Amino acid sequence: MATAPFTVAIDGPAAAGKGTVSRALAHRFGLAHLDTGLLYRAVGAQVLGGMDAVAAAQTLVPDALERDDLRSAAVAQAASKVAVLPEVRAALLDFQRAFARRAGGAVLDGRDIGTVICPQAEAKLFVTASDTVRAERRHAELVARGDDVTYETVLADVRARDARDADRATAPMRPAEGAHVIDTSEMSIEDAVASATRVVAQALEGSA
Repeated sequence: MATAPFTVAIDGPAAAGKGTVSRALAHRFGLAHLDTGLLYRAVGAQVLGGMDAVAAAQTLVPDALERDDLRSAAVAQAASKVAVLPEVRAALLDFQRAFARRAGGAVLDGRDIGTVICPQAEAKLFVTASDTVRAERRHAELVARGDDVTYETVLADVRARDARDADRATAPMRPAEGAHVIDTSEMSIEDAVASATRVVAQALEGSA
């Protein structure tokens, strides 16, 4: 476990496996974990409830991250739409940076962790996969949860979200300078976690 601030920044598109990798790394190295996408999902959920996006971001409280509906397809789309708003991103910036530099170290995953939130992160990863593979994973997840969605619909949503994330004017999604890219399209979870673990272990040794 890190004793001084030690940040692992993990970026990548939806359903690439970065959340699974992030949680595994946090457990393996004894680091705190923040899925920053939940911040935007929480804001998106409140927007669906009729709240203004900027006001929702400015007044966001930790309890909002515990809502049961944050993993729904509707909230995911709402999150992607509010995430393009510079005012929303600015409102959530301090929350994320404070978490990242907490004593004991932290793993953050999202879209702009290594590029904007924590460009000074000791370890940077970009976890990705083909859009078709990611759509298959997300479709299976939604069906298992009982959602009535087609693979074609999920694929279209994944591609639309990728476009919004990559083309937005503020903090577009891309690998950070010096980030290790892990393509999980044909990797098992175990192999992806092992690859990421090697990167973090090396960074920890370098920061000791």
